Amino acid sequence: MKSEIISVSGNTKYHCIRLHRGEDLLKSIKLLCLDKNIRAGTVVSAVGCISEGKIRDASGVTIRDITEDCEIVSLIGTVSKDRCHLHIALSKEDMSTIGGHLCEGCIINTTCELIIAELPEVFIDVEDDPETGYDELIFRK
Repeated sequence: MKSEIISVSGNTKYHCIRLHRGEDLLKSIKLLCLDKNIRAGTVVSAVGCISEGKIRDASGVTIRDITEDCEIVSLIGTVSKDRCHLHIALSKEDMSTIGGHLCEGCIINTTCELIIAELPEVFIDVEDDPETGYDELIFRK
């Protein structure tokens, strides 16, 4: 992550960065959130490709290894300095698509142009949800 532009529209800040070959997508997003003290945000856009990756399937347990070059066709979710919850969709060379929960290990191939919207008047927290059995994300003002 070498370059960054911050644009402000109303109360929303947009962090525009370019990730380079060899950088880990999730680690880079977490580092940006820590570095900029982002308490709540969302991915607006992510365009690029990976050379290898790891995504968790809907079971919430199994992590799948991706061992081929893939285009990032979607990245969506919430981010903060304390927690990131992101889902990714990847297009393979045969044009099939695979997607799931983004894990560390998605390594940028050539580039990833990333825009994150920071919501300065909101922060993300977590609470135990007895219904799901997980610490679930909540938004606070």
